Amino acid sequence: MTGILAGLRIVEGSAFIAAPLGGMTLAQMGADVIRFDDIKGGLDSDRWPVTKDGKSIYWAGLNKGKRSIAVDLRSPKGRELLTALITAPGEGAGIFTTNMPARGWLSYEALSKKRADLIALNILGDRHGTANVDYTVNAITGFPMVTGAVGHSGPVNAVAPPWDLATAYAGAMALLAAERHRRLTGQGQRIVLPLQDMALAATSALGYLGEAVVNQVDRPRFGNEIFGTFGRDFRTKDGRHVMICIFSDRHVDALAAAGGFKEAFASIEQKTGQDLKTDAGRWNARAELIAVIEPWVAAHTTDEVSAALKTAGALWAPYKTFRELSTDKDAVIDNPMFTFIDQPGIGAYPVAASPLQFGAAPREAPKPAPVLGQHTDEILSGILGLPGHEIARLHDEKVVGGPNK
Repeated sequence: MTGILAGLRIVEGSAFIAAPLGGMTLAQMGADVIRFDDIKGGLDSDRWPVTKDGKSIYWAGLNKGKRSIAVDLRSPKGRELLTALITAPGEGAGIFTTNMPARGWLSYEALSKKRADLIALNILGDRHGTANVDYTVNAITGFPMVTGAVGHSGPVNAVAPPWDLATAYAGAMALLAAERHRRLTGQGQRIVLPLQDMALAATSALGYLGEAVVNQVDRPRFGNEIFGTFGRDFRTKDGRHVMICIFSDRHVDALAAAGGFKEAFASIEQKTGQDLKTDAGRWNARAELIAVIEPWVAAHTTDEVSAALKTAGALWAPYKTFRELSTDKDAVIDNPMFTFIDQPGIGAYPVAASPLQFGAAPREAPKPAPVLGQHTDEILSGILGLPGHEIARLHDEKVVGGPNK
C-alpha cells in the first residue's frame, strides 16, 4: 500500500453511510481498510441507487479501495477468525470501526482482552444506543421546519444525508487522533460517536440553538434565500437557473459590474438606508436587490449571464443535474481528482479520489470497490497466517466465502 496512511490497518464492520464512508476516507489516503460482511452480503449490499440489474452503485461508491472478507457471522469459528483479524499484532493494526451493535464478541471489553491497546470506534444512533438514521436524527434538529418554500406547512426532509456525512469524517478523524494517542502513550481506547450528537453539535455550532434561546424565536422559512445576507436562485431567459450570492464588499462591486447595477445599488442604499457592504444591509434590502437583479437575469441566456458574472468575478454558480455534472469538463472530466474506473458488475464511470492534497505524498488514484469476499483468502493467509488446506476447509464448511468459491 502507498499513500500518506500507508502502514495503517483498519478492520470495518459496517452498513449504510457513516461508518463505511469513514473507512473509505481512510482507504483513499492509503490505509488498508478491510471490510467484513456475512457470506450472504451486508445489510446495504443492494441499496439504491442500483443498476438495471440491481447492482448497488451506492455500495460501490462507499467502499472504494477496501479489501473484503466474507465470513459466516453466526458461526463461532467465523467470529473467532474476525476476532483474530481485528486484534492481529502489528504497529499500525488493532483498529476497529463499526456501527453494528458492539456487544458480545464485538464488544470493546471482549476484543481488548485479545489486544490491550485496541482502538475501537463505535458509531451509535444516539447516546442511549437507540437505533437512528440520518432522517430520524434530522427530524429533531429543527432543519426540516425551516427548509422549503415560504408558506409551506410541515417538514421538508433533506435529500443529502448531512449528519451521516459529518459523522463519517468525524469518525475518521477520531481514529487518527486515537492512533496518535496510542503511539505516544501505548494506550488503546473505545471511542463512542452518536450520530444524533454529531447533528446536535453541528446545530449548536451554527448558532441555531443560540438564536432560538437568546432571541426566543423559531426561524421562519425563507425558501431559497440565504438567511442573513444575500443569495438566491434566478431564472434565465432560456429557462435555466443560476445561484447568485453576495458575501463580501468585493462581491457587491463585482455583481454591480456584471449587470451594470452600480447606480441601482446606490439608489437602493439611499432609499432604504441600508449599507449593501454589510450582511445585515443586504438581508434587509433583499427585496429591492431581487427587483434589480431578477429582470436582468431573465432578459439574458444562461451563457450570457454566466459570461458576465464570470468576467466580473461575481460569486455565482449554474444549477446542474447529476447527469449534467457527470459530463462537466471542469468539475469532473478534467478534474485530476476523478478517474474513470471499471467497477465489476456495474461498468465504467467517473470516481473521485480523496479531495485532500498532501504536499508530502501524491494523491492516490481511486480503486474499485471489492466484490464480496474478494480478498478472503489473501487476508486469511497474509494476516492470520492460515495454510492453504485450512483455508480450503473453511470454504468447504462455509465458514468463509469468496467470489470464486
